[in-house]
Amino acid sequence: MPTFRYQAVDARGQTVVGKLAGASEAAILGELADRRLVPVEVRPEKPALSLRRKGLGPRQLATAYQQVADLLRAGVPLSRALTLLARGRSKPRRAEIFRQLTEAVSRGEELADAMAAMEGVFSDTHVAMVRAGEKGGSLEPVLGRLALMVRAQADLRAKLVGALAYPAVLVVVGVVVLVVIFGVFLPRFGDVLANVDPLPTITAVLFGISKALTTHGPVTAVVLAVLIVALWRLCRRPMVARWLVVARTRAPVVGPLVRSIAVARFCRTFGTMLANGVPVLAAMRIAEDAAGNVLLKEAVAQAAEAVRAGEPLAGPLGVSGLFEEDVVEMIAVGEAANNLSEVLETIAVTIEGRVERLMGVAVALVGPLVLMLIAAVVAFVAIGLILPMLELSNVG
Repeated sequence: MPTFRYQAVDARGQTVVGKLAGASEAAILGELADRRLVPVEVRPEKPALSLRRKGLGPRQLATAYQQVADLLRAGVPLSRALTLLARGRSKPRRAEIFRQLTEAVSRGEELADAMAAMEGVFSDTHVAMVRAGEKGGSLEPVLGRLALMVRAQADLRAKLVGALAYPAVLVVVGVVVLVVIFGVFLPRFGDVLANVDPLPTITAVLFGISKALTTHGPVTAVVLAVLIVALWRLCRRPMVARWLVVARTRAPVVGPLVRSIAVARFCRTFGTMLANGVPVLAAMRIAEDAAGNVLLKEAVAQAAEAVRAGEPLAGPLGVSGLFEEDVVEMIAVGEAANNLSEVLETIAVTIEGRVERLMGVAVALVGPLVLMLIAAVVAFVAIGLILPMLELSNVG
């Protein structure tokens, strides 16, 4: 939602300056009229070009939510709690964000509206949960649950990154080995094999790759850059992007891991939002985007239509094939017992445990595969060099 800067005059004739988020300039004018402010100037805010990250890291955000929740539980007013976080000198970025929130709340804005106006800082999920907490008068427990959700998602992300570290190191080592073989080792055999005519096909291919990396290195770099950009643009097309997601989701080893991560994120987000009082359909719409998987988004959209028609949620989710049978059964039991939010959070914890086990299996397979690939390339090079040497020995 775009942000507009405004300058207005209040009933006492004093100038008021601030920012509001709205769909259009007319919406901002209507908001100012509701606040009994006479607009002088309203203009869209241009986003500043900056290399700095707009938002906060998930752990910083979780800590901030928990601190505000603790202060509210202790009886500290919201504006005072936000002010305390805005004074933190050790984290200037967080202090600046909460300073802007404090100013907005002091002007009479809702906390959720102030968060929504700060594009790139707070996600739609967080804004919706805070808005539900403000409307229901339960902001403190909402912020506490939100802190737990953000921290759990950060923990899952950290485990995934940690598990991928070893395969990444192997890939880097493999690339370095190949560059040394084709860029340094093979060129030394060019003069030795110059008398072999014709060269075996495999040897010609090897020397062709070597020349592309050495003699024609700049041209090769440009061609590779163009191909990468073209491939990147192609992958951004909706049909191609969807095909890649389908392929990744249905893959033999990676597929179960991708599905589990998406389902865990959906269940945790959906369950936390339901526990915080967000309506079911609105929670589903936001949670499907948080899952980050187009197939799951389509399945949840179909389930939302079924819920809107008065049907249960579990059936359409089970038909999608993305949810395991035990997960579908637990969702059905949660719907029947009217404790779906608790069941979804339990499912999220269970699936996150599965993700750890699946990631361990995937990492255990990736390591040997990378080593086998490096060994295959080395064998290919060895065969390509041995064949012309045999011909030289026969000639001799």
